[in-house]
Amino acid sequence: MSLLNTKVLPFKTEAFVKGRFVTVTEESLKGHWSVIFFYPADFTFVCPTELEDLAEHYEEFTKLGVEIYAVSCDTHFTHMAWHESSPAVGKVKFPMLGDSTKAIARNFDVLIEADGMAERGTFVINPEGKIVIMEHHDGGIGRDAKELLRKVQAAQYVAENPGEVCPAKWEPGKKTLKPSIELVGKI
Repeated sequence: MSLLNTKVLPFKTEAFVKGRFVTVTEESLKGHWSVIFFYPADFTFVCPTELEDLAEHYEEFTKLGVEIYAVSCDTHFTHMAWHESSPAVGKVKFPMLGDSTKAIARNFDVLIEADGMAERGTFVINPEGKIVIMEHHDGGIGRDAKELLRKVQAAQYVAENPGEVCPAKWEPGKKTLKPSIELVGKI
């Protein structure tokens, strides 16, 4: 069953953010747009490049009212140690959620049970707590923050403009479509 257009299931965890530990729940995601960004593990290879890329674009996300939550099956203590030791991860200013019980990874159906790690899963959640975008990537394929930003902008546009949809490669300011019978076979 797809998680698309479903509400985020309940969870409660500790996160490392800006030098301190905070509690994060599914309720923390409501009232603003959120990105839940699962990655396999701290102290690995592709993961720090993804987190660094997100960190370098974080201000653009926050200008759109989006909070990023990075999640792996490590503890919040491990996140702190990695943040303090890695130049790439040290750039991160968004919450890094610990999921040592693997409950959050199971809720989002990204847990690799045999390995006890999460797949590369990206979920965009609207202010009501509903998943509107989801992607899974193979462990060897890193994600691109700029493309994620574009998708978030498209999701926000569609939410704010009922009856319009964003075509492939849509970017803010470009033409959208209004689905109708008149468009059938004309594109």
